[in-house]
Amino acid sequence: MTQRKVRIVLSGGGTGGHIYPAVATAEALRRRLGQRVELLFVGAEGKMEMEKIPALGYKIVGLPVAGLQRRLTLANLALPFKLLRSMRKARKTIRDFGADAAVGFGGYASAPILKAAQRKGIPTVLQEQNSYAGVTNKLLARGARKICVAYDGMERFFPAEKIVHTGNPLRGSFGGSVDHAAALAHFGLSGTKPVVLIVGGSLGSRTMNEMMKAHLERIVGEGKVEVIWQNGKYYDREMEEFCKGKDMTGIWRGAFIDRMDYAYEAATVVISRSGACSVSELCLVGKPTLFIPSPNVAEDHQTHNAMALVNKGAAEIVADSEAVERAFGVVEAMVADPSRLERLSTNIRTLAIDDSADRVAEVVCKELGIE
Repeated sequence: MTQRKVRIVLSGGGTGGHIYPAVATAEALRRRLGQRVELLFVGAEGKMEMEKIPALGYKIVGLPVAGLQRRLTLANLALPFKLLRSMRKARKTIRDFGADAAVGFGGYASAPILKAAQRKGIPTVLQEQNSYAGVTNKLLARGARKICVAYDGMERFFPAEKIVHTGNPLRGSFGGSVDHAAALAHFGLSGTKPVVLIVGGSLGSRTMNEMMKAHLERIVGEGKVEVIWQNGKYYDREMEEFCKGKDMTGIWRGAFIDRMDYAYEAATVVISRSGACSVSELCLVGKPTLFIPSPNVAEDHQTHNAMALVNKGAAEIVADSEAVERAFGVVEAMVADPSRLERLSTNIRTLAIDDSADRVAEVVCKELGIE
């Protein structure tokens, strides 16, 4: 007699910060349960998860749910109708799939499916990536069995008895053994000077790019550091035009970094946004970091994420509004002070959790009575 598979729904979307922790958890569930598990993702129609998830070999159902626009717009008038349609489709999805558990990773896409599961008495687990909880997870917390978090002090948002400290699930390998000389060679750097890694995300950061434009001539002229500069897809053509004909000695520039393990290995200091997954990666690689939180996120959660590390002496911070003028000067002071770098590296590394996806998978399995 064939044993019935355990069926688990995973939902979260809109940004990579919600999608990839869900995928990392799916991979951990497959490692743990093998052929005994069947997984289904649920996302929002038209959002990036509808393309990314199938490309990774997983099934996904899209709901017509949409987020509230901050400015007054006609699209907001359609939200109640989209929500009703989404709830109907969510209930049907739970029923047709025969879900045994549902795991939510934040974002408005997860609200209808998690709420539908809770109403049917199906165990639900939440995973909150940020130090300032998102609206969706706060709304779903009352009906959740467990809430997996990455930061201390989350009792401000969730019932203490439901909280499990798992860290943020990440895909890929970080902090492993990488040849330092090979990493430098990959970016055409000499390795005779400190290396500053500037990571603006896949689309890019206007602020970080403006910072590099403002300081490029001085960086090359003084020759105190070498730079790996990810300018992002959105700004790549503009930055390419800006750099034409300029001396770029000791600077690698590109839209993407295809070997982040090499970039982290080569870096002496990192300048980064402070999205949840970026923060978790930097903890794992133990790199001294200057955070420039993005101001364009809900509830200013990137500032909260960064400050959770700054308050533990594990990172530095410069506000986005001051970054063009101040950030590179802060980094130069950091690389000139070896004891400061060592302290930051030691402190950020203590916050790392390298098995977060397995921890979340274990929480889900316990709620299903699977040891």
